[in-house]
Amino acid sequence: MYNSKPHQEHDLGRLHQHMLDTRLAVLISHGEQGLLATHLPVLLDTAEGEFGTVYAHLARANRQWHDLEQGAEALLVFPGADAYVSPSYYPSKADNPKVVPTWNYLAVHAYGAAQVIHEPAPLLQIVSRLTERHEQGRSQPWQVADAPADYLDGMLRAIVGIRLPIARLQGARKLSQNRSAEDLAGVRDGLAASTDYLDNQLAAQMRHL
Repeated sequence: MYNSKPHQEHDLGRLHQHMLDTRLAVLISHGEQGLLATHLPVLLDTAEGEFGTVYAHLARANRQWHDLEQGAEALLVFPGADAYVSPSYYPSKADNPKVVPTWNYLAVHAYGAAQVIHEPAPLLQIVSRLTERHEQGRSQPWQVADAPADYLDGMLRAIVGIRLPIARLQGARKLSQNRSAEDLAGVRDGLAASTDYLDNQLAAQMRHL
């Protein structure tokens, strides 16, 4: 991922938190079938490995897992909030009109070699943990065990699990850090006043710079 030095994020805790907050990641790989991508919910175990380990599952009919099983490197993209930055946010433009629009955003890229899981027991654990994560907070959370056993067995046969120990982690936190304090405050205030909730999310992130 191209990422200029002022916008690089190296804090592992902050990278992990971004990944935990991202409900849907993009799994990208390149193998015999060419370049493939799948949008999928994932689980991050922050304590497993140097940079953490990601778990997910793919439909067995999705042939991306064949390339992964052959050793193709995988990239998981965890997108975050993004916002258009207008030059009108910069107070400095009154004295120096040499400004252009840009885009601020948050993103994390995780790289590694994925292991494909076919066995029912670890597959069941993956889908159970994913369900528990997204059902938490509901007054009557649904559980995988609520489904009939024979139906569940059929569903598990239709998927494969993915375990991806993260070998490399990159984070982008482009929040106008390369601008003056005055301009940075102007961008933050402009995004905070926007009616777009993604703009508001970025403005909140900029308060912690």
